[in-house]
Amino acid sequence: MLFHVAMEVRLPPDMPADQANDLKTREKAMAQEIQRAGKWPQLWRVAGRYANISIFDVADADELHTLLSALPLFPYMDVRVTALARHPSAI
Repeated sequence: MLFHVAMEVRLPPDMPADQANDLKTREKAMAQEIQRAGKWPQLWRVAGRYANISIFDVADADELHTLLSALPLFPYMDVRVTALARHPSAI
């Protein structure tokens, strides 16, 4: 099942730099692991913002929630999810 996921990260401005850098390092490693597993086939940066647009290919909404909520930056994210269905005009 495909999902369009928009994520925007909002780290607290007073978060120590070393803590923020640790979260970002762990986030990158986990995101790449999920991509290599084929569950996160598209990841696009939103220019000018600490945000991304992604396509996830997972079994269902429960699996998507499990993956997203395990991301180290999840507590600092605004996440919007849209389930996708094949368009009848798509080739």
